[in-house]
Amino acid sequence: MKIHATAIVDKNAKLAEDVEVGPYAIIGPNVEIDAGTRIAAHCVIDGWTSIGKNCNIAPSAVIGGRPQDLKYTGKRSFVKIGNNNTIREFVTINRATGEDAATKIGSNNLIMAYAHIAHECALGNNLVIANAVELAGHITVEDGAILGGMAGVHQFVHIGKLAIIGGCTKVVKHIPPFALADGHPAKIYGLNIIGLNRAGISDESKAALKRAFKLLFNSGLSLPHALSEIEKNVRPSSEVKYLINFLKTVKSNTKRGVCR
Repeated sequence: MKIHATAIVDKNAKLAEDVEVGPYAIIGPNVEIDAGTRIAAHCVIDGWTSIGKNCNIAPSAVIGGRPQDLKYTGKRSFVKIGNNNTIREFVTINRATGEDAATKIGSNNLIMAYAHIAHECALGNNLVIANAVELAGHITVEDGAILGGMAGVHQFVHIGKLAIIGGCTKVVKHIPPFALADGHPAKIYGLNIIGLNRAGISDESKAALKRAFKLLFNSGLSLPHALSEIEKNVRPSSEVKYLINFLKTVKSNTKRGVCR
């Protein structure tokens, strides 16, 4: 291991042989770090935190700290981070509030400087979380989503896959998959066409999604009626089916509401 002489690594921490730890970094006793990961100067990795392979943690990031939640009683909870993540300067990722619960981050994500990921968040794969994005507790962000700089997301919000959220957006309701959202508070402005193209979604499926979005956001129909019309009249591509299932699930599971 390449551990700088000024770093403090607890003897009980479990680090793979090629993990690098920079100057003045602090690694707590319950931390596990897998092969190829680099921890830069002045980072603090604490709590019951596991970090996967080939991650790059930039200077002064703090991962696994106590949740900013008055309900937290100090019991064991986790941060679980996958592989190939880039976590930039001054990012904070808090462990969960509930006993044996976890804050989870998948793989291949870019989390830019000063972003905050609170307790019990669940982030997927291939995300871009831009500078100073603030995620409150219990937020889910699905694969391929992009959150613009300084966006603020309310607790218990669910952001669908391949959605894109503009900078400085105030997100207080669920964002459907494939959507382009912006504003204060957020509104849906259409499909994330660039994201769909990058993901290789077929022209037929994009056309079906466009029709579904018109029924959802431009028809004046209530959400249940719009979903009914989509099921009757829109070609059921896998992406359309995913959209319908997402909307039915978040509508039945929470009272947060869907951004329209």
